[in-house]
Amino acid sequence: MSESRLFGAGRSPIAAPMKIILPCLLTATLLLALPALAETKKAAHPAAEAAATGPKQIGKFEDWIAATHAESGQAVCYAFTRAQSSSPALPGRGAVILTVTERSSGRDAVAIEAGMTYAANTTVTLQVDQTGLDFYTAGRNAFARDGKVAVTAFGKGSRAIARSPGPKEVTDTFSLKGFGAAYAAIVKACPAK
Repeated sequence: MSESRLFGAGRSPIAAPMKIILPCLLTATLLLALPALAETKKAAHPAAEAAATGPKQIGKFEDWIAATHAESGQAVCYAFTRAQSSSPALPGRGAVILTVTERSSGRDAVAIEAGMTYAANTTVTLQVDQTGLDFYTAGRNAFARDGKVAVTAFGKGSRAIARSPGPKEVTDTFSLKGFGAAYAAIVKACPAK
C-alpha cells in the first residue's frame, strides 16, 4: 500500500503534516535506539574477548595435556598432568598438578600445585627415577630450583614422586608418559625468542 493511499495524501488537510511528522518520528526512534544497541555490543565485547583469550588445548599426549592461553597479550604455553596417586589421603585436599610452562619471558618453569598449603620455608623433593630435584615452596605451590634440569629428567623418566614435608609426609606420584610429546608441542607453540 502506498503512503498517499495509507494517509490519504492529497485528500485531506492533514496529509502534508503527516508527510513531515512520520519521518521525524522514525528518525527520533532510531536515534534513541542507537545508544541502547551500542551498549549491547559493548557489553558483549568483553565476554567475547575473554572467551578468545581463555585456555585452548593443543593436544593430549598419553598422561599429559598441552595447552595455551594469553596473558597480558602474550602467549603462554604449558603442559600438565594430575597426580595418579597421593598418600595419605587428606580430607579437603584439592587437585595435585605437575606443570611445565613456557613464556617468552621465561622458559621451563616447573611447578607443583599441591591442593593444600605447604608449611613456610620447606623443600619438596621430586624423585624422577634416579634423579632427585629440590623444589622451594610458596603457599600452595612448589617450584623447581632448576627447571631445565627438571625438564631433562622428565624427558628421560617414567614417573616422578613428590615428597612434601609436614606433620605427615605426603607422597604424590605423577606419570611421565607422554611428557616428551607434550613438551615438544608447547615449545613449538611458544618458541623461545
